[in-house]
Amino acid sequence: MEISKPTFNLETEALRRGLKTIAGCDEVGRGAIAGPVVAAAVILDPLNTPSGIDDSKRLSPSRRQALFQLIKATSAIGIGFASHHRVDRDNVLQASLWALARAVQHLPIRPDLVLVDGPFDIECLVPTRPIIRGDQVSLSVAAASIIAKVVRDRFMENSSRVHPGYNFQQHKGYGTKHHLRRIEEIGPSPIHRNIRRAIPADDQA
Repeated sequence: MEISKPTFNLETEALRRGLKTIAGCDEVGRGAIAGPVVAAAVILDPLNTPSGIDDSKRLSPSRRQALFQLIKATSAIGIGFASHHRVDRDNVLQASLWALARAVQHLPIRPDLVLVDGPFDIECLVPTRPIIRGDQVSLSVAAASIIAKVVRDRFMENSSRVHPGYNFQQHKGYGTKHHLRRIEEIGPSPIHRNIRRAIPADDQA
């Protein structure tokens, strides 16, 4: 079965309706047991869009890094962080929606429409359109998934130096067997979330 690639079709449709600036928005870290949820909003340049953009989960780390640099060089970007404290206080869904809205707020350009990965609207000052599996449908959302993934991975890699012993650079805060064993052996770090059960490690969206 051939895997479909994200396209610029939704953005083109909106542009043809008279909208001028379309953003895509996505987040990573909902399934982790340590660290923040990181969201990104991206406005691609229709005349200068890097080739090879795809859902970040489909890309190798080296390819994500290369596309991260290309997207940064050609696009408008906003980032939103929901700390582990906010996740504990509000629950992971509400923290994720808040981070998505913050990412849109931090864009240097106000978009006319935001395509949001997932089934939920976000509260921001511009119209939004939820897109199920948006990172596999829309190039703008896929670009946001790359930016969010690389930013969060870098945060967790730095956290592995600040909080040694957990190997955050390997599992990025997700609930792998090794990670859970280290928590049992040395206790939680200051960036671990207060959750009662670990989420499977393959839930890394």
